[in-house]
Amino acid sequence: MAELWTHGYASPRGTMGLARRVEEKGWDGLCVLDSQNLSGDAYVALAMAATVTERIGLGTAVTNSVTRMAATTASAIASVDRVSNGRAVLGISRGDSALAHLGLSPARFGQFERYLRHVQSYLRGETVPFSELKVPNDIAPPIDDLGLADTPDASQIAWIAGSRKVPVEVAATGPRAIKLAGVHAERVMFALGADPARITWGMEFAKQARLEAGLAPNDLRFGAYVNCVCHQDINTARTLVRGALSLFARFSVLHGKAAGPMPPAIADALQTFRDAYDMREHSKNDSPQAAALTPEITDYFAVVGASDTCIERLGELADLGLDKLLIAGNFRVADTAEGREAQTLFEDAVLPALRDP
Repeated sequence: MAELWTHGYASPRGTMGLARRVEEKGWDGLCVLDSQNLSGDAYVALAMAATVTERIGLGTAVTNSVTRMAATTASAIASVDRVSNGRAVLGISRGDSALAHLGLSPARFGQFERYLRHVQSYLRGETVPFSELKVPNDIAPPIDDLGLADTPDASQIAWIAGSRKVPVEVAATGPRAIKLAGVHAERVMFALGADPARITWGMEFAKQARLEAGLAPNDLRFGAYVNCVCHQDINTARTLVRGALSLFARFSVLHGKAAGPMPPAIADALQTFRDAYDMREHSKNDSPQAAALTPEITDYFAVVGASDTCIERLGELADLGLDKLLIAGNFRVADTAEGREAQTLFEDAVLPALRDP
């Protein structure tokens, strides 16, 4: 059965309490977002969480390839791995809110591909040529300008060499991102919603990309971000999920064209949803984009409803070959009585059912 992870803010002190709860409730792991203007430092939060837990995995969901150099990212997640005794995972994408609050769009694919190569090299203890680091001269000139007796001839994090290789998961929605993930990651984490046909399309696309790169397709693992709220009243479940779902549904129409296979009516509705998106209200239930989510979009992209419905639909996704499901983005679900009820129902009914053979 697939591992079941949950999602939280990177609040260094708050994450400690959340991590304890996640472990006690039987989740397999906790990921925190990495968005410097909206939350605390992800790696500090994960390290603090590692000190109060023994079993759960700990990761970023997700960091990006712009706000930190690859060496800094590799060193940070490897440090978390040391503190947690081998429980860390690096989740990464081209960036969203972290870049938006710097006035930037997601990273260009060429930069993202280069960054993935570099961070993987660092995590394997290998070297990265200085010539590939692309630091502009007006920011920092080459070290050779100092005229020292000797200097490093390449970039390497020596203390990582010989350690456990921290796995890298790439969050992907469109074909180009899925292709890069298939070639450079240990696991592709699809942000495609909850429709089995879309997940199957993504898996086949990633395997083909890996095959074309001369790599063994069966070495690749797959997971998915799934927006899920369990409540006996379907309309309450739809209302509770819409803030988180608005965040993830946006990825399927990020650049103005629906990514991947989907019914035409859903694609058209997504365009209206995209045009309403206000990044200042990112992930909020009362945002304009959340209000633009129709029941049709919600039921297509999310898993909502009674416990039996959630168990069945999540089980169908796992049966496709996904070995990790991250129940994503419900950062504020426990802020209301209905949300706490939904959280309890998921953890008391859905989690145990998905654990049983």
